Parts: sequence; C-alpha cells; structure tokens
Amino acid sequence: MPLTLRPATLAELPALHPVIERAYRGETARQGWTHEADLIEGPRTSLETLAGIVADPLQVLLSAWEGGVALGCVNVAKRGGGTAYLGLLCIEPLRQASGLGRQLITAAEAYARNVFGCTRIEMTVIEERRKLIEYYVRRGYAETGARRDFPIPLDPPLFMTVLAKPLV
Repeated sequence: MPLTLRPATLAELPALHPVIERAYRGETARQGWTHEADLIEGPRTSLETLAGIVADPLQVLLSAWEGGVALGCVNVAKRGGGTAYLGLLCIEPLRQASGLGRQLITAAEAYARNVFGCTRIEMTVIEERRKLIEYYVRRGYAETGARRDFPIPLDPPLFMTVLAKPLV
C-alpha cells in the first residue's frame, strides 16, 4: 500500500493519538528504538493538545498513513524570526527503522520552508537520548550548545539539547 503524508484533521486524531503514546511511552515503546519509556512515565500528550495543534494556523501535524492506518506524525510550528520548531516525531514502534521517520522529517522541513517561509528549523531532544541526537546529526542537524529545561518537573530533572538546521 502506498504511504500518504498529509496534515492531520481533527477527525483523525483518535487514530493518531494511540500511535504517539505507543511510540513514546510504556512497554510497546520499547519495541522501537526512539522511546522515552525508561525516562518518563505517564501520557506523552492528549487529544486536547493535538486538537490545539491542528486548530493553530502557525502549526501543522503532518501524519503518515498506509491505507486507513495511522503510522506516525510530526509537528511543525512557526516560531518567528524565520525559525520553525520540529517536534512530536513518532513512528509506530514496529515500523521504526524503515525510513518513515526520514520521510516525515523531509516533509516537515519542506513545510517549514515552503508554507511557513522559514530559513531554519530547530528541535529539542532529551540529553540522555544520545542515539536519537546522533540520528538527527546524520540528518543534517547540529547541536547548538543551547540547553533547555524539560517541560515537566522531574526528580532528578531532565534537560533538552537544542539542535538546529538551516533550511535551504
């Protein structure tokens, strides 16, 4: 079946939300390689948060589908100053390492450049996730040296490494 990449709609969020949760949290996440299951517990996001992304004209939730089956997504947000933010990239755990992530990253970068008019894209990755940081470096992202607090207070605290890439 052919892969379709498109902006998610509100009606599609109930199918996408479980994919996000399986990719980031819990036992099913451990079937893939990009999870946070060993670092963070609890839900990754909510339907309400995803609906807010879909409704926001300065954001898009690009989604990957095979037939009627949701396989993953990526969020792109226009941040101002020519910069876009890439986040919430996920692929169904058993489909990871098949090139879908690369396709979603490429689509996100094209959207940021062609729709939002951005010249730079950045993301944050939990510092402890070195394999994931190295994956993004292979995709042309560079560590900026900037560090941000993780958005959820934890003990011990987690920190985010900022990565960026010019959009040419």
